[in-house]
Amino acid sequence: MQFLQLKKEEGIVIVTLTRGKVNALNEHVIEEMTDCFNTLADDPEVKAVIITGQGKFFSFGFDIPEFLHYPKEDFVRYLNKFTDFYTALFLYPKPVIAALNGHTIAGGCMIAISCDYRIMTSGKAKIALNEIDFGSSLFAGSVELMKLLLGQRKAEEAIYSGAMYSAAEAYQLGLIDRVSTEEEIGSEAKNVARMYASKDGVAFKSIKNLLRKPAAEEMRKREQDSIREFVDIWYAENTWEKLQEKKIY
Repeated sequence: MQFLQLKKEEGIVIVTLTRGKVNALNEHVIEEMTDCFNTLADDPEVKAVIITGQGKFFSFGFDIPEFLHYPKEDFVRYLNKFTDFYTALFLYPKPVIAALNGHTIAGGCMIAISCDYRIMTSGKAKIALNEIDFGSSLFAGSVELMKLLLGQRKAEEAIYSGAMYSAAEAYQLGLIDRVSTEEEIGSEAKNVARMYASKDGVAFKSIKNLLRKPAAEEMRKREQDSIREFVDIWYAENTWEKLQEKKIY
């Protein structure tokens, strides 16, 4: 794999994003992640998965400079792959722990909130679903996930403001489950993964499906309409100007 590193420890697989300094998401990354998680889902020896990033970023989100060169139809293809991935992650049959080692922005945040548990390092790292500051919209799925985590009012506040939350602020809000340190986040994520892995896998899958299937059905019902609207806004002149100002490398 080009953009992922895998490490297996006693039934727990650590998946690390390794794309440059900011782990920006493009079509190849999402395809690799989709294939990787599908393979791990079918492996009976895998009991839980940890997803993290290299360096100071979990993920910046979309590779904006790359997507500025995409024709609309190609961008729609990518967005379908991306939303399919986070929806599948939300319903993933095994526990998934997000070890947020650094900044977790926009599309990176969408992946994080699709997981079962989020641990974030303290310090300078920020987490945000801040598409509004790019002049961009969101997806039905990402909005539904925020509402599920935070409730309607707090989700509105986080999304409308585009606020960049520290780990402590995100914990207080309910966006993450635990605050850790750069030195301890790996071991703490493994401890959480071991706790989940100790549970009966068939029971976990059934209960997770009962808890999350109604939200997933709502996500799927409105996702295509939200993708079309997202694309229309993305290619609008005002948004285009803001996106061209973004420097991520």
